[in-house]
Amino acid sequence: MKLSFYGADRCVTGSCHCVEINGKTILIDCGLQQGRDEIDNGALPFRPGQIDYVLVTHAHIDHSGRIPLLIRQGFRGTVLTTRLTAELMEIMLQDSAHIQESDAAWLNRKGKRAGRDAVEPLYTVADAMAVREHVQTCEYGQETALCPGVTAVFTDAGHLLGSASITLKLTEDGVTKTVVFSGDIGNTRQPIIRDPVLLHQADYVVMESTYGDREHAEIGEYTEDLARVIDETLGKGGNVVIPSFAVGRTQELLYFIREIKEKRMVSSVPDFPVYIDSPLAREATEVFSGDLTGYLDEEAIALVQGGVNMLTFPGLMLTSSSEESKALNADMTPKVIISASGMCDAGRIRHHLKHNLWRSECTVCFVGYQAPGSLGARLLDGAASVRLFGEEIAVRARIVQFDCLSSHADKSDLLRWISAYAPKPEHVFVVHGDADVAPVFAQELKDRGFAAHAPEYTEVYDLLENRMISAGYTPERKKSAPADKGSPAYQRLENVGLMLQEVIRHNKGGTNKDLGKFADQIRALIEKWDR
Repeated sequence: MKLSFYGADRCVTGSCHCVEINGKTILIDCGLQQGRDEIDNGALPFRPGQIDYVLVTHAHIDHSGRIPLLIRQGFRGTVLTTRLTAELMEIMLQDSAHIQESDAAWLNRKGKRAGRDAVEPLYTVADAMAVREHVQTCEYGQETALCPGVTAVFTDAGHLLGSASITLKLTEDGVTKTVVFSGDIGNTRQPIIRDPVLLHQADYVVMESTYGDREHAEIGEYTEDLARVIDETLGKGGNVVIPSFAVGRTQELLYFIREIKEKRMVSSVPDFPVYIDSPLAREATEVFSGDLTGYLDEEAIALVQGGVNMLTFPGLMLTSSSEESKALNADMTPKVIISASGMCDAGRIRHHLKHNLWRSECTVCFVGYQAPGSLGARLLDGAASVRLFGEEIAVRARIVQFDCLSSHADKSDLLRWISAYAPKPEHVFVVHGDADVAPVFAQELKDRGFAAHAPEYTEVYDLLENRMISAGYTPERKKSAPADKGSPAYQRLENVGLMLQEVIRHNKGGTNKDLGKFADQIRALIEKWDR
């Protein structure tokens, strides 16, 4: 009875854990490594053909995004998840596959001119569509027998529609152990979905620690603040541009804007139009508007029972084609535009920023986390201008952030979640947290009397004997490229600048005369180009 760690170990993305029992191999999540967490998405650390089951905690790509690759490389088993995770996962994986194909096509266009060999996408849309053939669904609380000695129960994790913590009951050689995989634990008091369900018994817990070192801001009067931003911006004739993650966050925004409109909280343009400009968000919103029996919180249930559609209202329009998207920027009617990606590093949102950032009457409103180095982070840091599509765009629009919305539990709620276990588990494995967060949170648990540690990549643990079999390691991860690298000529200039710094270091110890002459030459260049 072994537990291996194959992803999101001292990093946040690429969740993948593996249980081996009675000759069967079970993956819990098989996510895509993203950004600075990436090692090599194409190199799975196990043989896909030997995996019997994949249990998926929720649809986000960092938990499900390598399942098409798994199938492409020989997986023939069963994928088990909740009904709504299956629906969201299908559209998200096809969107991810489209991106993989587009990126490969772009690289091949460049590579062909340079004489390089063609590259293959990580997986194709056809691979993503093949996932449905392997999917079996269950509902919250339903006990599912996977194979002899293994049962699984999915419990609402409150992170995303359909998200779950997974409890495995494992029996081998007459010994039974209960292992809980937390998945991503949700924030409390989110609209639409329920708060995370607290669990109380487990021998082992594998828990996330994304926000294990910080607290969220107070929610306060969120709708009032958002309404005020919309009212002031539209009153000046500007647009409110909201970069938003397509699944989950966009639907929360629609929930809040419906309330704003119903309460007539915007007086400057009471019937203001709202555009969802993201094909993925449009498809996800259709899932959120479908059969949500067993997934809604009490407030949402009351709305539905009262005949209210939570996510629609007069003036809401969902665009599909790129032509419809472009038309939004040709139309000067004040409006709210919600578009992906949430960190502004890809997608249609970059076009909307190009057309609105330079307008002082407009507002760019961030409603989610912005990773260091992303375009969104640079805007929040006060960039005076940004480069988009080869053009320098002045930042004159108002930049605001609503940082109280998060789909992850903060430190206090993580501690509340793990403290519900009585008695304490034999061991807690802290995962899904950055290298400077997961070990710190594990130490916090140890200080509170838990046996805990933050495993490293490829660590293997014996669940019968409660001991590590083999230690993991910290792999060298792919360095994230800047969100906007500029033109090839600018990149060349940056590289030459780095070479200049190296030459300066090599000349340390030179004569004062030579160093002074070198400094004068550099100064002359600076004075010529600093204009």
